Amino acid sequence: MNKEQAPDGAPHLIRHFNTLQATALNMSNMIGIGPFLTIPLLISALGGPQAMLGWLIALLIVIPDGLVWSELGAAMPGSGGSYVYLREGFGRVTFRRLMAFLRRRFSLRLNLRFERGAFGRLMAFLFIWQFIISGPLEIASGYIGFAQYLDYIWKAPQFTAPIGGIKVYSVAIVIGLINIALLYRQITRIGKITVSLWIGTLLTTGAVILTGALHFDPKIAFDFPPGAFNFSTGFLFGLGAASRIGVYDYLGYYDICYIGDEVKNPGRTIPRSVIISVIAVAVIYVAINFSIIGTIPWREFAPADEKKPLSDFVVSVMMERIYGSKVATGVTVMILWTALGSCFALLLGYSRIPFAAARDGYFFKVFSRLHPKHNIPHVSLLVIGVVAIICSFFSLGTVIDVLIATRIIVQFVGQIFAVASLRKNAPNLERPYRIWLYPLPSLIALAGWLFIYLTLDHKIILFSLVALAAGVVSFLAWSRGASKWPFTAPSPIPNR
Repeated sequence: MNKEQAPDGAPHLIRHFNTLQATALNMSNMIGIGPFLTIPLLISALGGPQAMLGWLIALLIVIPDGLVWSELGAAMPGSGGSYVYLREGFGRVTFRRLMAFLRRRFSLRLNLRFERGAFGRLMAFLFIWQFIISGPLEIASGYIGFAQYLDYIWKAPQFTAPIGGIKVYSVAIVIGLINIALLYRQITRIGKITVSLWIGTLLTTGAVILTGALHFDPKIAFDFPPGAFNFSTGFLFGLGAASRIGVYDYLGYYDICYIGDEVKNPGRTIPRSVIISVIAVAVIYVAINFSIIGTIPWREFAPADEKKPLSDFVVSVMMERIYGSKVATGVTVMILWTALGSCFALLLGYSRIPFAAARDGYFFKVFSRLHPKHNIPHVSLLVIGVVAIICSFFSLGTVIDVLIATRIIVQFVGQIFAVASLRKNAPNLERPYRIWLYPLPSLIALAGWLFIYLTLDHKIILFSLVALAAGVVSFLAWSRGASKWPFTAPSPIPNR
């Protein structure tokens, strides 16, 4: 449905993003501060350049998962992305036989029959629940990275100690407020800002890649420690950690799906932007990482801890050693621009999710408000922006682990099953794009997400499960207050 027109002149979203702008949004989000910030964490995961295998595993996950996003996004282009896909994908699932058994077995008075749309409502709620945790955490990781690289300018060239907590908090607050201010305007202007930030991102990555290519030393890049590829349980969990960092850096290939109501010709634009973004950024990431480990010995910045503070701004150090402090400072400014572009893209997409849920009656109504002048979901934007600032007070490692863990079960794995459900229960749904070689890509993505999840620290896994259980309890409490399933009388089942 085209959202460009609304009855009685009511505020409405505008379809303005074309393929170029959509790709720019995705790539600005994907590249961001990630590869400049996490290479020390990546190398530390396996203790050497063999950790680059984590990038390969991550790529083998996000490519097929990108195809999942493309089919869902092209078929259901609406604000909210995963919220819409899970709601529609599971909304046709009833589990009639299972629910009837539970009702008879336990003699419960609840309406345990999953009526049409009930399971979709539950999954949509759980996604919003986990998003309230993971979305701001992802934005916060960009603020943390911004603060770390800004610290190079404040202290260069003396690398005395890692950035202090007060500096991180102060920078996060200032940059977070700037980010909100940039997005507090009409979408037509935002599209132009997105492209300009994307250009800055490409210039930054181009400078790093060119420098690495001109000064690449294979002896430094492939300085493997003894027993680097000896398979063991430790190696497997280390590979999982490296893959998790790789996945974190790739996150964002789907960002355009969150603002499907603001995309021109979404049936073509969304799949193209997702696929182009994944392939282009994969090439860029490989080049960036080899540029870094091919010019600076990895033992100088790994393991990434307080004893090796240059791990906070390793690219700045790389440029300083080759060109001097003035050039390094200039490149650092470009990296900061890239970080801002990433946070901008994230907040733009994520602010539309609570808006979409509230508009459809699945979240607090206040989040459905559109600004009367700018036609943007300003309440959602302000709330997500402020929560992201608060989340930046945690450590980067904690931020990455928690946001990945909370997303896998409901969002990434859930969407894979949503595709299968829709293909079975809605065969006539218009699909401008279909997953190539289905179901093979879905199975590959599913195996990859489970590998990432099961190699997480057990405390993180426990936290994600507790958060999920709390989400179910919250859903039941919210449903009871609204007199909705399962606290309503069962409606009659039509005879078949």
